[in-house]
Amino acid sequence: MTAPINWRQLAPFLALMILVALNLRPALSSMAPMLVRIQQDIGLSAMAIGALTTLPVLCLGIFAPLAPWLTQRVGAERTLSLALLLLGCALVLRASSQPFLLYTGTLLVGAAIGIAGTLLPALVKRELPQGADIVTGVYTMALCLGGSLGAGLSIPLANALGSWQLGLGSWALLAFLALVAWRLRMPHPRPTRPTTTTPAMPKVRLLRNPLAWQVTGYMGSQSALAYIVFGWLPVLLQRRDLGEAEAGWLLAASVMGQLITALAAPWLARLGRDQRPTILLLLSCTAAGIVILLQAPLAWRWPGVILLGLGQGGSFSMALTLIVLRSANSRLAGKLSGMAQGIGYSLAATGPLLVGILLEYSTGLDTLTGVLLAFVAAAMACSLLAGRQRQLDLDEQGRLITVHR
Repeated sequence: MTAPINWRQLAPFLALMILVALNLRPALSSMAPMLVRIQQDIGLSAMAIGALTTLPVLCLGIFAPLAPWLTQRVGAERTLSLALLLLGCALVLRASSQPFLLYTGTLLVGAAIGIAGTLLPALVKRELPQGADIVTGVYTMALCLGGSLGAGLSIPLANALGSWQLGLGSWALLAFLALVAWRLRMPHPRPTRPTTTTPAMPKVRLLRNPLAWQVTGYMGSQSALAYIVFGWLPVLLQRRDLGEAEAGWLLAASVMGQLITALAAPWLARLGRDQRPTILLLLSCTAAGIVILLQAPLAWRWPGVILLGLGQGGSFSMALTLIVLRSANSRLAGKLSGMAQGIGYSLAATGPLLVGILLEYSTGLDTLTGVLLAFVAAAMACSLLAGRQRQLDLDEQGRLITVHR
């Protein structure tokens, strides 16, 4: 019988997790509503603007595998502190009309978020192994809230502060606040060094495991949809003759709708034998929202963004939940998180890049709708495998095995 969860003792850790998670989406969602303004101010081509949406997602994947490597050397807590420091500095650097600084800051933003986001599932699995799926829903809700704030406040902040540069740079304050709170309130022990009598731990080779690839495929395909929405939804809506402010608020409403299912999806998934019915329902909502927003009359745009938000919030929450549910311990959760987010986000970067290329050649909304629905279909196919009751574990010899639960 497992020991009951001491929520009062874990409350400070959860509060810190929420504060950290709030920082991992505004850096991405705050730029999308201002892409047209940035393009007009700097004179970038549509392809160059598309790189601003693709570069951070690609860096999420490239730098995510650094998280387990850094954790082994300086500890998980210190690694997260370094990621938050890098995020704050990158946001300041990105607040520039100089293309070199703008792109360099954008690259470093993706690197910081890739490292920090990879750490969170392993930290939750370590601190709360029995209720990791529920806590994952809590901090995923915080991620969605941060994304909503970034999208909704982007234009108002730029207008109030007098420039899009100051509007983008102001999010660095939240990153530095999270850094100070995490540094002061969370112990930062150094990782223990193995002694000469301690047997070396065998390497975990996830790249040879089908279940790890199934989780990675689902993470990548649903993330591609998420970053297409973050990066291009306001632009696509402006092509339907909506103003930039309303397009930004529609994106914010979509991300705000994610809060509900981000928290509820792990609870719903517990009601069934496995996670497949919940994930398929959420992806169906995502598909319906895409079709309504890009093909239906504009009078339906608000129901469309709510459906899209409900689908995407729960889909992302389930992607992170699958990482902790498919891992028997925090070490495997860290490894799987690094693979799923590293390779998954690298694959996801093709989504906004593809949309940017299609927009460069003035592709119509019919084709773009088909591209988005293809990503939905890919996510559904992966979820049918990743959503089964399976778990990665180590046998007595330390070899990786897949256990049927």
